[in-house]
Amino acid sequence: MEEETDSAQDGAQAPQLNRVLGRADLGEVPEARRALRELLRHWGRPGRAEVAELLTSELVTNALVHTDHDAILKATVGRRGLRVEVRDFAALRPRLCAPKADDGTHGRGLVLVQSLADAWGVRAHGVGKAVWFELDAGIA
Repeated sequence: MEEETDSAQDGAQAPQLNRVLGRADLGEVPEARRALRELLRHWGRPGRAEVAELLTSELVTNALVHTDHDAILKATVGRRGLRVEVRDFAALRPRLCAPKADDGTHGRGLVLVQSLADAWGVRAHGVGKAVWFELDAGIA
């Protein structure tokens, strides 16, 4: 996991998705996937787009389940690849932990992000944080 204090990525003309996610509304998860799929429709990296959808689902779900606030999803497609971040307004930082066998599907989100993303981390901001990941454009 990388720590970041500023989120400078490719130029301002890059295709972007900006979406406010309603507090504790898990209906936002499939909507976020759909919006990301539309953004990535012309990216030309179908396998990577599927990974991006999965990882976005994990970050959105974590923000909605583990905080009591709205969240903001931002995705940017640039020359270097895709960057997705989910910003929330809770100070508690996510912890990467090994999931327990009897925990069903809980506890695996950040493990998936760590395993499948080319880079990921947490960026602090005034109130809360943004958890982000990147997928490189050059890897099919």
